[in-house]
Amino acid sequence: MNKVKFWLVAIFLGAVAIGDAQQPTKIPRIGFLSRDLHPADSRAPAPHNLEAFRQGLRELGYVEGKNIVIEYRYADGRSERLPALTEELVRLNVEAIVAESSNSAREAKKVTTTIPIIMASGADPVAIGLVSSLARPGGNVTGLTNLTPALLGKRLELLKEVVPKVSRFAVLDTVGSLAKPMFREAEVAAPTLGAKLQLIEVNIPDPDLEGAFRVMAKERIGGLITGSGTLSLSLYRKKILDLVKQRRTPAIYPSVVWTDAGGLMHYGANIPDLYRRAATYVDKILKGAKAAELPVEQPKKFEFIINLNAAKQIGLTIPPNVLARADKVIK
Repeated sequence: MNKVKFWLVAIFLGAVAIGDAQQPTKIPRIGFLSRDLHPADSRAPAPHNLEAFRQGLRELGYVEGKNIVIEYRYADGRSERLPALTEELVRLNVEAIVAESSNSAREAKKVTTTIPIIMASGADPVAIGLVSSLARPGGNVTGLTNLTPALLGKRLELLKEVVPKVSRFAVLDTVGSLAKPMFREAEVAAPTLGAKLQLIEVNIPDPDLEGAFRVMAKERIGGLITGSGTLSLSLYRKKILDLVKQRRTPAIYPSVVWTDAGGLMHYGANIPDLYRRAATYVDKILKGAKAAELPVEQPKKFEFIINLNAAKQIGLTIPPNVLARADKVIK
């Protein structure tokens, strides 16, 4: 009788073990939230950043569709859509939300203070109140910022080297830009370069770009720096580039998509590298780390790109010493 009981128990435990072994492993689900245009839109930036994020996941052993699911939500340039899109991700019980910018992260935080939110890039999260400090965020937001205090000043320095006789430069940005602290710092540093920096703001939507360029002509502005690189300005990229070409204004831009579209120069953080590094935050959070304790990281790689076609169109010669420092030259 004891032997019968023993075998019955053994059979039962074996069946349980087999049943457990056959239970499907739960595949983690994360959200990707973007204020950007849907990739199908012809105005959307090239998908280098998203591919870099996926590559970062693959390097960590995550294969989309096999052992991780990514739910994509695009606001098509309309920030007001971000809360509703975040609510969709919350209903899907995602384990983390990757936000392509600090703006998207800020809107997502209005909806959830519990699901970890990872910025892939964006403005200084301390300055805009997203985190308590870079070292200890303290809430449910962490990730990466593509801004450093000296970034705008570096763009001014490079542009000044290209047009050494120019002394008046403008920063074109949107009203309420998140990069105002950068402008103030660059404005203070400008005289050391023999330059004066002026902020010209446009309202979004329906910015009066022609009016902004008329102001630049009136103020005898000889060089242009587009502002923080927000999607708001990027939506009007073609119009801005057309005006720059018409007025033969040397300009430097905050994103590679501008030089790809015909802009003269770009200097800034290597954004694909930030997206690749965002994958490490996903990995840490899926393994139990708390967003509140994961430090926000700043850029480690920067890139300088020159478009010689754009220089030719406005009759500008790029000095050899500046060309030599470019990471990429478009011919």
